[in-house]
Amino acid sequence: QVQLGESGGGLVQAGGSLRLSCAASGRALSDYAMGWFRQAPGKERECVAAISWSGDESYYTGSVKGRFTIYIDNAKNTVYLQMNSLKPEDTAVYYCAADFYGSVATLPARRNALDAWGPGTLVTVSS
Repeated sequence: QVQLGESGGGLVQAGGSLRLSCAASGRALSDYAMGWFRQAPGKERECVAAISWSGDESYYTGSVKGRFTIYIDNAKNTVYLQMNSLKPEDTAVYYCAADFYGSVATLPARRNALDAWGPGTLVTVSS
């Protein structure tokens, strides 16, 4: 079983950038599809990006396309989410998640069936 831990959250002004990191331990990421989710107060947890372990496939929800980039460093067993042009509506707790032998195509809809979650990191974007 893989264990996940996020870092990189914080307070940033609108238009700024943050890079989130998700370090995995216990198992190589080569067995997983990986995703970044976020949950704002009073809202459901949504998948903002997903990536295959090889990095060849990726997914972005519409509201972050062109602003966020997900990428994976298998040598470091780490997944990143580069967030640019941040908006106040991006404010949320961001979680990374792992889907054992999963795929980018199905991961966004498997919110309740994923194999591992990190504890989350808070991103606050001020206007």
